[in-house]
Amino acid sequence: MSAFSRRHFLAASLAASAFAQSSKRKNVLFLAADDLNTSLGCYGHPVVQSPNIDALARRGVRFDRAYCQFPLCGPTRASLLTGRRPDNTKVLGNNIDFRDALPSAVTLPQLFKNNGWYSAREGKMFHMNVPKEVKLNRFQDEPSWNHSVSPGGPEGQSTPQGGESGRGQWAGMPWVRAETGEGQSDHNAADRALALLERHGKDPFFLAVGFVRPHLPFVAPGRYFDLYPLDKIPLPNNPPGDLDDIPAAHTGVRPYLWHQMAVRNGGNPLSDRAVREARQAYYASTSFMDAQLGRVVEGLDKMGLANDTVIAFWGDHGWSLGEHTHWQKMNLFEDVVRVPLIIAAPGHSGNGKTSRALVECVDIYPTLAELCGLTPPAELEGASLVPLLDNPNRTVKEAAFTQIAFEGIRGLSVRTDRYRYNVWQGLGGGEELYDYQEDPGEFRNLAHVPAAQPALERHRRIAANYGLQRAFGV
Repeated sequence: MSAFSRRHFLAASLAASAFAQSSKRKNVLFLAADDLNTSLGCYGHPVVQSPNIDALARRGVRFDRAYCQFPLCGPTRASLLTGRRPDNTKVLGNNIDFRDALPSAVTLPQLFKNNGWYSAREGKMFHMNVPKEVKLNRFQDEPSWNHSVSPGGPEGQSTPQGGESGRGQWAGMPWVRAETGEGQSDHNAADRALALLERHGKDPFFLAVGFVRPHLPFVAPGRYFDLYPLDKIPLPNNPPGDLDDIPAAHTGVRPYLWHQMAVRNGGNPLSDRAVREARQAYYASTSFMDAQLGRVVEGLDKMGLANDTVIAFWGDHGWSLGEHTHWQKMNLFEDVVRVPLIIAAPGHSGNGKTSRALVECVDIYPTLAELCGLTPPAELEGASLVPLLDNPNRTVKEAAFTQIAFEGIRGLSVRTDRYRYNVWQGLGGGEELYDYQEDPGEFRNLAHVPAAQPALERHRRIAANYGLQRAFGV
């Protein structure tokens, strides 16, 4: 063969190899945590140990300001997985099937399934009542999956060891110091996910692994509790009078979750020790979940699948740990509506960096579709975040929106670069405006401060453009 022919042969071989590599379909490993706020090492938390999530943040883009569309499991999961906002899914509470309103919707995993990917679920993806239904497939949407399993665990039958649980359901944030992690639903989900990767790793796959921790009851082996000595856990900072300028509608959403759970504790707020125990148990559950996530990612890497797999990690909504005297979910403060979000897409120049762009959970569907070369349904309401994966300093939207509904109360929250604006209907309505530049703890409502009126009017317009009737008339 002449030198000229050899050069042409080599060029043709390289071109064929590049084409084969570029045309290979990307896999997706979608990892979800339940009731997880941004109490993680990679988000700057001074106490929580989350080495595996932190490592994932170093290999992908960590979104510092990602927001859920509804601060409750069922609605936010339906929103993400359909790519539609809550006023369209009509899922405004748990135990509601989005297909009642959207029978023909093509969900995120269903899009992959319809296009030849092996779509598999292990654990909680759509809503699941924890702990009693962790082994059931109810609401997990059969059309979305080739394989759909809810691995059970003992937490539904576990007797809480702490948290003053005798004073009412979830009254003192009940926790269980387990002897071992083996057999727990999250450990089982990780085991089963690894087995699926072994069987289907050579096929294009969309594998969703839904961990139920740190959802109540807080369950983790004792060694994870030992990571967080009680005397090292700070109490929440709640200045006197913090709730005085908050509309009654806000504190009227699940009113028993406010005032340190006093209503559910016979009129007595949680003691300082109970607060520290609850935080310790939440952190322990988070670290246990982190370990299971790490097992799945490590297995993916050992099987040689990393270069062909997009990994997305997401928490469905945040969680209060006594801030503003509030516990759990269902308010419109930053701790509850802000979520962890990391996307590690091989080959993108933003990997290892942080984006402070405002993004929403509803953006995840179009992002994963674009990364894998799929055309999503036209009715999706999010924006693809792929531009941010190459340039995390870009922006994709002016504001993020979160809705809330409880009995006769409706709320809409608008998060912009500097402010949060909440507007309420029911119990007298009302407005809130917080300036994160001057008040990151959200302790001063500026809605009635004259100097803040220009900012208030701007956010009123943003809310009006979104559609108050849309948010309140659902």
